[in-house]
Amino acid sequence: METENFNEKILSPEKKGGFIKDIITVVLLVVFIVIPIRVFIAQPFVVFGESMSPTFENGDYLIVDQISYRFNAPQRQQVIIFKYPNDTTKFFIKRIIGLPNETVEIVGSEIFIKNTEHPGGFKLDETYIANGGNNNMTKTLGNSEYFVVGDNRNASSDSRIWGPLDKKFIVGRTFLQLLPINRIGLLPDKF
Repeated sequence: METENFNEKILSPEKKGGFIKDIITVVLLVVFIVIPIRVFIAQPFVVFGESMSPTFENGDYLIVDQISYRFNAPQRQQVIIFKYPNDTTKFFIKRIIGLPNETVEIVGSEIFIKNTEHPGGFKLDETYIANGGNNNMTKTLGNSEYFVVGDNRNASSDSRIWGPLDKKFIVGRTFLQLLPINRIGLLPDKF
């Protein structure tokens, strides 16, 4: 009798087929839901380097919103992830300070913006920077160009060095910070 009870506990062929069906269901969910979300809507990003310190530190884990910029233009002072124009296999994280058709003037550690709304220019309020650097330059941006810089200017390779960023290289905006745990939050680029 004990052998009969043991045999009853062995999976029947119907239950084995259920297991395979469950695996196929999970694979289909990944293919049709998870992968499109990862490719078109949001993707993870780990900060490497100190160019965005203190806003983001080396090793911070972020989720990047890839869909918003399909409906709205990037805005000044948002932190974005983009493909480095000189090597599109690399991704950079920087803050937008200059928008298309504006003139960015850097005098020492201060940044001035001239545009149609402010033809005389205005000084950019940058309470979030760690080190303002010491540069002098003026750059007028084209129709689809952005001027991006790191918050830690002395440790940042950015538009001051390699020029304006074309919109086609922008991947998305920082949307969610997951690590470190004590800094979890939505829209972590706010200051």
